[in-house]
Amino acid sequence: MIDKFLEYIRIERRYSDYTMKAYEQDLSAFCSFLHVTPESFDASSATQDDVRLRMVEMLDNRLTPRTVKRKLSALRSYYKYLLRIGLAEKDITRAVIAPKMDKPLPVFFKDSDMKKVEETMRYADDFESIRDNLVIEMLYQTGMRRAEILRLRDGDLDLHQCQVRIFGKRRKERIVPFGENLKLMISDYISLRNEKFGLLLNADQPFFLNNKGLPLSHENIYTLVTRRMGEVAKQKRSPHVLRHTFATTMLNNGADINTIKTLMGHASLSATQVYTHTTFQQLNEAYKKAHPRAINGKNSLKK
Repeated sequence: MIDKFLEYIRIERRYSDYTMKAYEQDLSAFCSFLHVTPESFDASSATQDDVRLRMVEMLDNRLTPRTVKRKLSALRSYYKYLLRIGLAEKDITRAVIAPKMDKPLPVFFKDSDMKKVEETMRYADDFESIRDNLVIEMLYQTGMRRAEILRLRDGDLDLHQCQVRIFGKRRKERIVPFGENLKLMISDYISLRNEKFGLLLNADQPFFLNNKGLPLSHENIYTLVTRRMGEVAKQKRSPHVLRHTFATTMLNNGADINTIKTLMGHASLSATQVYTHTTFQQLNEAYKKAHPRAINGKNSLKK
């Protein structure tokens, strides 16, 4: 039945392959906890106590509250599916409260880091370097998720209007503009790629290819971003950090938060508002360092 659930979320809910794989692993781990196989799992035999004990086990194994909550979410979705098709009489996850978790502020690259990367891009003279630079710049200029950039097809890019069509979570479509410099990078890459692999113009052609002419994988994107950004920054590095950098840069340069919400494909404004906290933190730290009356300032008033 788990296989049918995974097929349901792929076809009906249009979940990404990445999410499907995570759900499959989470549900299999719950079955292992109950000492049964996914094929023999009987939903009616599990209880709320089983779910709670599984959560305790994960926390004891030092999994973060965020990870535990995600794994519980997979189980919740599965039981909602079973209830909908009449194969479960109750949702054993409903009364289980997920562990509270702190919401860390998004990590992002500094403007100086992005300028250093831009400076190194001019030395690219081979297919791999040109492609990797384009991945970095596209993530930075459009705020795309890793899964979104992997889904790109040639037909999604409009070089005349300088805009890209992005299919986000649940295949929700949005249009994001980009700059002239990115347009030139895209044109150069397409010409080099088509010449290298003997490709013709095709709207359905996967946009980013590896050195063998196959579509890039999630691991390829993650590795190239961490490698390239590691040349200029020693902090956390990932494709999602570039997405955070896009949002923070837009906000710091006067973009309206609703505009950022639309460009990033957020379902609710609350997901976007976290970047306002990041900006405020920057302002607060700058204030404390610079203002003579700041509490932590060197010249603060004595009590």
